[in-house]
Amino acid sequence: MLSIDLLAFQEELRIRKEGEKRYIFDFLRKKWLVLQPEEWVRQLAVLYLVRGLDFPAGQLAIERGIRVNTRRKRCDILVYDRQLQPFLLVECKAPQVSLNAAVFQQAATYNLPLQVPYFFLTNGRDNFCCQLDYTEGKVTELAALPAFP
Repeated sequence: MLSIDLLAFQEELRIRKEGEKRYIFDFLRKKWLVLQPEEWVRQLAVLYLVRGLDFPAGQLAIERGIRVNTRRKRCDILVYDRQLQPFLLVECKAPQVSLNAAVFQQAATYNLPLQVPYFFLTNGRDNFCCQLDYTEGKVTELAALPAFP
């Protein structure tokens, strides 16, 4: 597991309440979304990538639609490199969801059409990143997220 403190970015989140509903502001898409646990984690991950690791905000796509075989899916965060090739796939889960084999399999399924070199799984508390080597058929767990190329 990676030692990342996503909660360090919690103060930067914009949250508001309207009646009984709470909303969180997605600063990349410039809109308010219903605050769900997974959305809270996604916004923390975006802040970590952009503010913590200096990834260019314009290289991130949130809930990017992809086609896996005949089914349409959405990946939480997809980071593109400077040549607009998929670089990092981020799968976010609610804090109470453990990062188990099923979560890894979900990210791997989303990655079938993308073939990213890295993916990052997070539930806000636990974090996992790996590098994918397609020629060797190898998955290597990393101690840190890769730098933006």
